[in-house]
Amino acid sequence: MKAISLRLLVASAFFLSIDASIAAEKPKLTDVDVFELAYASDPIVSHNGDKVLYFQHNMDIMTDRSRRHLWIADVQSGDLRPITSGAMTASHAALAPDDNRVAFVSKDDTGNQIFMHWLDSGQTAQLTRVPEAPSRLSWSPNGRWLAFTMRVPEAPPTMGKLPAKPKGADWADPPVVVDRMIYRNDGRGTRKHGFTHVFVMPATGGSPRQLTHGDFDHNSDIDWAVDSSALFISSNRNADRDVDVVNSDIYRVEVADGAMTQLTDRKGPDNNPTVSPDGEQIAYLGWDDQKLGYHRTRLYVMDSDGSNRRELLAGLDRDIAQPAWSEDGKQIFFQYDDLGDTVLAVTDLQGEMVELVRGLGGKSLGRPYSGADIAVGGNNVYAYTSGSTARPADISVGQLGSEKQKQLTFLNENLLAHRDLAEVEAFWVKSSADGEDIQGWIAKPPGFDPKKQYPMILEIHGGPFTNYGFRFSTEVQLYAAAGYVVVYVNPRGSTSYGEDFGNLIHHAYPGQDYDDLMTAVDHVIAQGYIDNDQLYVTGGSGGGVLTAWIVGKTDRFRAAVVAKPVINWASFVLYADNPPYFSRYWFADMPWEDYESYWRRSPLSLVGNVSTPTMLLTGEADLRTPIAESEQYYQALKLRGVDTAMVRMPGAYHGIARRPSQLIGKVNAILEWFDRHSED
Repeated sequence: MKAISLRLLVASAFFLSIDASIAAEKPKLTDVDVFELAYASDPIVSHNGDKVLYFQHNMDIMTDRSRRHLWIADVQSGDLRPITSGAMTASHAALAPDDNRVAFVSKDDTGNQIFMHWLDSGQTAQLTRVPEAPSRLSWSPNGRWLAFTMRVPEAPPTMGKLPAKPKGADWADPPVVVDRMIYRNDGRGTRKHGFTHVFVMPATGGSPRQLTHGDFDHNSDIDWAVDSSALFISSNRNADRDVDVVNSDIYRVEVADGAMTQLTDRKGPDNNPTVSPDGEQIAYLGWDDQKLGYHRTRLYVMDSDGSNRRELLAGLDRDIAQPAWSEDGKQIFFQYDDLGDTVLAVTDLQGEMVELVRGLGGKSLGRPYSGADIAVGGNNVYAYTSGSTARPADISVGQLGSEKQKQLTFLNENLLAHRDLAEVEAFWVKSSADGEDIQGWIAKPPGFDPKKQYPMILEIHGGPFTNYGFRFSTEVQLYAAAGYVVVYVNPRGSTSYGEDFGNLIHHAYPGQDYDDLMTAVDHVIAQGYIDNDQLYVTGGSGGGVLTAWIVGKTDRFRAAVVAKPVINWASFVLYADNPPYFSRYWFADMPWEDYESYWRRSPLSLVGNVSTPTMLLTGEADLRTPIAESEQYYQALKLRGVDTAMVRMPGAYHGIARRPSQLIGKVNAILEWFDRHSED
């Protein structure tokens, strides 16, 4: 018996070792896996704290788009159930004070409309048939009213008249007249004529009533006075709003007659008004306009009549976002980015802050950008989007007073737990420019062996006032799966390191951020596992600017991909979708007043130095860094005889990777270009 038992034990160990070996051989992430990814966003915590609503985003391989459905989670049991499914996508959800009704926007045969869902019965009803898309839904505290924003169309301008067209004639479309400062927006195209206004309607359905009027946009988050008699919104209603585009203020709007009272008046933006539970105070965000490239967003509180304005957390040198009051009104929850991470914290009204949790994010599937959502409900239960370098955003919850957090969703576990992913580690270096501390990350290929030599990709973030961090990135993972060590860095100008660090590039971009990036590259090479003859560089938007700047400064990279760049600052400022902002905050003077400062910072000024094979990649519908920028650089490289190509993404705006196949197309084009110029 002992011998048999021993043989069985040995046999069991043998088969277990085989199983372990098989389990260890996970496949790498592939491009088609992009269609299997999912992430969560926009949590809403119920007023008694027992439920969390959220949006689940899934990729549809048949339509090549993301589908967004509304789900509900039970905090205690973890039970998850869909509220919408199939063709009924959802957005702009708002939970009623009774915790039973959920209003949201979805499409019918006429376009986007407001729907109502009852949680107890599971019934769903359509409330509106409005001609334009409603958004920013908000419930009145008494549960009787829904407020929302919606564009009120106006007839476009004309210039001259055409004669009557004969019946059945096939004429060209009539002339289009442009007379607005900002007449197009990236991601939307040409702006329709009209202005966004605030409406209210009975929660039981009925005709919406317009509250705001005039030639002003009121495209703001909405909060209510506790007695449901008024709304609080933010709007730029100034006479010079077309050129001073950020100077918004907070207004009280009476529900009875739409009368407006201005509550703030400083030079700079005031937005995100959030009313305290007792209705006595309003928390809001903003900054004093100093015409800097980067202004830190600050947290303020004022009395509900606009008096007694004061800043909280003046010593927290970070951007504050999404303020939300605690149940008793004695504290304010908020989030901020810190050293490439996103933090959920709470402060009392004296500015005493407590950090609750780190690791928020995961909403950007393409590259490892910041971006998170938080919500607070009854019993001070809070919810947030949580992520890591191995997982996009899920929904997690916690409760003020407890150190424990609980993850409610595991949207990618059945995929990513069975893929061999890149491991990511952080590092710090001192810039060769001036000793400034610079943070970066290294993503190592699956099966990484430090004794081997690997090709390296330097991947540069855009913005430039944004940040990368310890977050999931499909693009980084796919580059690593192809055998590259991927390095990404937050050079000077990046957010999450304070206002001074961000403004080191004020009127000086690109500049010493080049030195920050090269110092990081040298640091990684010094680790001993990088093939110094196999260095590659790419980046998009602001990262495209820096990539083009790099190949104009050095030939150490074998190949480069410049994605959606600015090549000529003078043409960009006058051609992008927001000229008054870019010219006002990124330069001291207009191009015709000081052309030299624009040219000195333009990568096109260095094109005469470029010998690196350089590909351009831009969306054909990009209005933020229009494809004309890429075309200039492409032609300049061609005229100089530099090996180049231009990849144009049909129909893509600045967010090239908005559709799954476009993300795949972007990554595969970059890998193909680098492979063509490898040593082999």
